[in-house]
Amino acid sequence: MQTWGDFEQQFRVHFFSVNAEADVINTLKGTSYHQEGWTVDNYLDSFQTLVSDVGYIDPQTLVMKFRQGLKLGIQNQIATMPYGKPADTDPDAWYRAA
Repeated sequence: MQTWGDFEQQFRVHFFSVNAEADVINTLKGTSYHQEGWTVDNYLDSFQTLVSDVGYIDPQTLVMKFRQGLKLGIQNQIATMPYGKPADTDPDAWYRAA
């Protein structure tokens, strides 16, 4: 009987590209992951999947990447909040604010 970890590993071997991590990093460096016409919820889901796949855990990097992908108006609205502005090291607060 296989464990969930065994299944996940086999799934990745068969269905992910050989350079999946590099693919995700390149995606996050480009603009293809940006919100554009998506709702914030859809963008957030996509973003969290990408960063999970690549293993980003640094909070400041997560905030920076998430913020860069948001529509400019939303970025500015959150960044200029007169009070309650999320810290640049608190991704969960940024996710909630968006």
